[in-house]
Amino acid sequence: MGGAAAEETSVLGLTPVAPDRTAAYGEHPDQVADFYLPSRPRRAARPAPLVLLFHGGAWRAPYDRRHVSPFAAFLAGRGLAVASVEYRRGGAEPARAGRWPETFDDIAAAVDTVPGLARELGLPGVDPDRVVLTGHSAGGHAVLWAAARHRLPSGTPWHLPSPSPLRGVVALAPIADLATARALDVCSGAVGELLGEVRGDGDELTARFALADPAALLPTAIPTTIVQGGTDIDVPPAVADAFTAAATRVGQDVRLVRTEGGHFPPIDPTTPVAHTVADEIAHVAGAGPAR
Repeated sequence: MGGAAAEETSVLGLTPVAPDRTAAYGEHPDQVADFYLPSRPRRAARPAPLVLLFHGGAWRAPYDRRHVSPFAAFLAGRGLAVASVEYRRGGAEPARAGRWPETFDDIAAAVDTVPGLARELGLPGVDPDRVVLTGHSAGGHAVLWAAARHRLPSGTPWHLPSPSPLRGVVALAPIADLATARALDVCSGAVGELLGEVRGDGDELTARFALADPAALLPTAIPTTIVQGGTDIDVPPAVADAFTAAATRVGQDVRLVRTEGGHFPPIDPTTPVAHTVADEIAHVAGAGPAR
């Protein structure tokens, strides 16, 4: 088995971990978040920051939050509070990537609502005022986009008048630049499917790109870190590089952490890369390295 296939098998072969609590952030069955509480207190006396985790899977229905549950539990074991977010993906028949606009509705609703749910539930050891967004692959796109909603035109449904009160974003092998990802046919046409691309709708597709592409919504003024595997063949490093270059052009610093391996080690708690990710999240949250 090749390296990339072995990495994927390792992640998808892990036993799912049940959450401590699950709560709905909307009425649709997919609008839920699983909470994983810190299993031990951090060195600091204050409560743990809340990490909103968005899973990947090319926005397609077969991939849900269960495959990142071991990673969520791993982060909780490192002293972080985690809310693993589910959201609407593409339908199974026909199999497509994402739903326009519902996938974006859910990302926005989760970021706006889940920290408040943590407060309402009275989750012990959790600070819902210190929020970090992290996501893998398509989930990496989700968190970069969510951090840029104040850059959307004021008439759009997801617009915020000012940046979300986030400590920062840590995007893992993200589909960060939709134009580059589409040009590279990342995840077999997933970007076009997410945006509802059909023949003859060029103007509409262009308009949707402008609303959906994190690289087109810079600068955000929110601290941003990208963790990217050097041998990733699912979302090649060129996608992260394009986003970073776009950020540089508009004066936003993006921390790009290059790691060994491919697409899946960042969410595989059996790998050293996952420990790097945990430390990056803790650093962005202002909690120091997660030891």
